[in-house]
Amino acid sequence: MATKPRTDAGNSTSKLEPDGRALVITAPARLRNAGTDLRPDWFEGVDINLSAAERRAATLTTRRTVKKQWQAAWLIRAIECIDLTTLAGDDTPGRVQRLCAKARHPLRDDLKAALGLSAYDLTTGAVCVYPAMVPHAVKALAGSKVPVASVATGFPAGLTPLPQRLAEIRQAVADGAAEIDIVINRRFALTGDWAALHDETCAMREACGPARMKAILATGDLKTLTTVYRASMVAMMAGSDFIKTSTGMEAANATLPVGLTMLRAIRDYSAQSGFDVAFKPAGGIRAAKDALAWLTLMKEEMGAGYMLPDMFRMGASGLLGDIERQIEHHVTGRYSAADRHGIA
Repeated sequence: MATKPRTDAGNSTSKLEPDGRALVITAPARLRNAGTDLRPDWFEGVDINLSAAERRAATLTTRRTVKKQWQAAWLIRAIECIDLTTLAGDDTPGRVQRLCAKARHPLRDDLKAALGLSAYDLTTGAVCVYPAMVPHAVKALAGSKVPVASVATGFPAGLTPLPQRLAEIRQAVADGAAEIDIVINRRFALTGDWAALHDETCAMREACGPARMKAILATGDLKTLTTVYRASMVAMMAGSDFIKTSTGMEAANATLPVGLTMLRAIRDYSAQSGFDVAFKPAGGIRAAKDALAWLTLMKEEMGAGYMLPDMFRMGASGLLGDIERQIEHHVTGRYSAADRHGIA
C-alpha cells in the first residue's frame, strides 16, 4: 500500500486503586497499520476448530469473575471503550445531540465522586452515527475529546457501487468524522476472492485519509470461523486500523468465539507485519456482564495494553445504561430501576 504509517497520540484513561483512589494512565503512542500486499500464505492452510474456540470462550464466563472495587474499575474502563451508537432510521439531530451529551458525561457526578473520579474527564470512546448525522455530532462534541465515528460504504450491506461508497467515506471525513466504520463486501470472503476484497478495502482505506478505519466483517454472514480468520487477515493487510465483528444487524452478531478468532488473527498479523491492529465487537452487547467478559478476553488474549480505547472499542447503544446501574449498586448497595439510566 502507498499509505505510510502514522503515529496516533496517546489516550488518557483511568483505573481505580483498591483503596478507591483514581489513577490516570496514558496509552502509548502507536503506529497506524500501514497494511501489506496481499499475502495468502499468511492465512491459507489455517483452519479454526469451532469446538475448541467455544470451549476456550466458555471459560471467560464460567471461570472468570471480577468483584467489588475491581469490578467498578473494570466498568469504568468499559465506559471509556464504548462507541456510543445510534443507527436508527428515525435518527434526528436532537437524538444525536442527546447521545453526544451522554458521551461527554456518561456517569452521574455523585457516582464519579464516590469513585474518586471527580477531577477525571470521563467520556465514552466515540459517538457513532450515520454520515448524514456527522455534522450534528461534530457540533455537539466540539471542545471535547470524544471523536465522531461514522458508518459508511453503504452500511449495513455494503452493496452499493464502489464509487458511491468511496464518496460516502470522503464526505463523512470532510464533515469531521475522525473514524470510519466501513463494511466489507461479504461475497468476496464467501467466494474466496481475497484479491478483490484486498483491493476494495485498500481503496476505502485511502479514502479515509487521516481518519482511522474500522473494517466490519459482518461475521454472522461469513458462516465459518475459518472464513472469519481469513477475512480478518485480508482486512488488516489492506490497512484497517480496527477489525470489527458486526454491523449489529446480522442474525448473529458479536460472540466470544468469533472475538477469539479475530484476536488470534490480530496476533498472527502483528507477528508477520509488526503492526498492532485494534478490535471492536459490536451487536448484542447490552449488559455490564457482557462488557466484563469482553474485557476479560482482551486481557487474557492480548494483555492490558489492549484494554485501552485506542485498541479496543465496543459498539453499543444500551450498554452504558446498565453499566451506570451496576456502578450505582456498587456505590449505594441498591439497584435502581433500569429506566433511570436511559441514553437518548
